[in-house]
Amino acid sequence: MRIALAQMCSGIDPHENSLTLRSNIDEASKGRADILFTPEMTGIVDRDRARAAPNICSEQDDPVLAEAQAGAVRNKIWLCLGSLALRPDEAVDDKWVNRSFLINPDGDIVARYDKIHLFDVDLETGESWRESSAYSGGTQAVVAPVGTAALGMSVCYDIRFSRLYSALAYGGATVISIPAAFTVPTGEAHWAVLLRARAIECAAFVVAAAQCGKHQDGRETYGHSMVVDPWGNILLDMADGTGVAFCDIDLDEVSKVRGRIPALENQRDFEHPEAPS
Repeated sequence: MRIALAQMCSGIDPHENSLTLRSNIDEASKGRADILFTPEMTGIVDRDRARAAPNICSEQDDPVLAEAQAGAVRNKIWLCLGSLALRPDEAVDDKWVNRSFLINPDGDIVARYDKIHLFDVDLETGESWRESSAYSGGTQAVVAPVGTAALGMSVCYDIRFSRLYSALAYGGATVISIPAAFTVPTGEAHWAVLLRARAIECAAFVVAAAQCGKHQDGRETYGHSMVVDPWGNILLDMADGTGVAFCDIDLDEVSKVRGRIPALENQRDFEHPEAPS
């Protein structure tokens, strides 16, 4: 399978971001990719909620989703749209969702995944993030077929919660998508090691398309979109520039690694300890 990753520096205007997405889809197709992966928040990166609000749409009205579907049809390519900020049909407390999409070459949405784990942290740099103030978290893990692969879907902060990835692996995932917009401090410290850990424990390919650079809203993201094989080898690292990169993966490696170290088969249930008083 030939995969493509788009590393983006999305801004506050969804129309401008959709033009970048269109170009990335066309470039992936020209490079003969079977599927293109894009980052978290492909459609808009704007931490000013009041300014962003008029640009947050339902699925039916979102221009970036429409561009993605049209691009898939035009190029006859699969697309894993990392995520979009959307207004759900049944909003809770007027909150949005951070939703990833799998789109087939006919432009059909064949799978949706709402980010489960929300980024609520205070960093030593003084940065404070409260994703839960604007978003509702999802509740359902998702694995969907892509040709001969099975794609497990996740988003960014999910990467720190290994139980989700165990569920994806036991659900048959052979490729796991982790689109992201990692901060620079956490990216430098943890990005590569977490991606490798998720690939090793699941014995699956990990594909992580990321945002990078200085954004219009003032934030800075880490970049380093990566592909990691089931043994934990980094096959691709896009460093800190925007654009599209390609990686050929051999899906047979999944069964080979799982046969070599059958950790999924060896997993056992156990009782959890009580915290010391």
